[in-house]
Amino acid sequence: MKVLERIVIYAFLILCSLLVILPILWIVISSIQPSSSLYSSSFIPKGFTLKHFYTIFTETNFPLWYLNTLKIALINMVVSVSITTLAAYAFSRYRFAFKKNIMTSILLLQMFPSFIAMTAIYIIMTKLSLLDTYLGLLLVYLAGQLPYNTWLVKGYLDRIPKELDEAAKIDGAGHFTIFLKIIFPLARPIVVLLATTNFIAPWFDYISPSILLRTSSKKTLAVGIFEWISGFANDNFTQFASASLLVAIPITILFILLQKHIVEGLTQGAVKS
Repeated sequence: MKVLERIVIYAFLILCSLLVILPILWIVISSIQPSSSLYSSSFIPKGFTLKHFYTIFTETNFPLWYLNTLKIALINMVVSVSITTLAAYAFSRYRFAFKKNIMTSILLLQMFPSFIAMTAIYIIMTKLSLLDTYLGLLLVYLAGQLPYNTWLVKGYLDRIPKELDEAAKIDGAGHFTIFLKIIFPLARPIVVLLATTNFIAPWFDYISPSILLRTSSKKTLAVGIFEWISGFANDNFTQFASASLLVAIPITILFILLQKHIVEGLTQGAVKS
């Protein structure tokens, strides 16, 4: 009976793996096949070419879109990690009035996705003269990420013994020193997870940049590729596949390198606060 159960489990896992791998493999093969059609007479094309990648870099502003997105993602990652970890540290270690009410409010705010308020956000950014600026876009990202991330990091920090803080205070360390030299290094898995997710969010986001950014030179990858391929995707699917592959490669490498810390951060951060 155990052997049969194992066979069923492995068969199910293999099926799930194929469902994930085959579409990715199809995109990779499509990006290097000579034709521009969505369909091919065989799964493995008769010839291979890199002309689609050449077209992307020579006939579009792909490098500019790439640099714009990279800049936004890096700034968002650094600022969001700094603010979130400090806020989570305060909620985890300090006692103050209305602490529970504030945490509950943060959790309730997270129930509403930020894109449902895009009309209001657009009006606010217009009134503040932040429309078509990276600052306005970054503020939207930070406001949307802060509630959930604070809860997640607080759950992880609650697992770090408070005796470490007390011992450091006896040695004369201040609050910021304790956070920077003791808590922050011990919270490396959740910080890595936080940095990764905050980097990925702007990398793939289309809704916010398409609404808030108007200047052509400020377009991000998602907006630029969509506008470039829109209307003729079926005729240039291989070019779209090539662009998608270039967008996905950095994130894939990032996950492979940091997967251990990401899994640890998710499992240990998702505790009852």
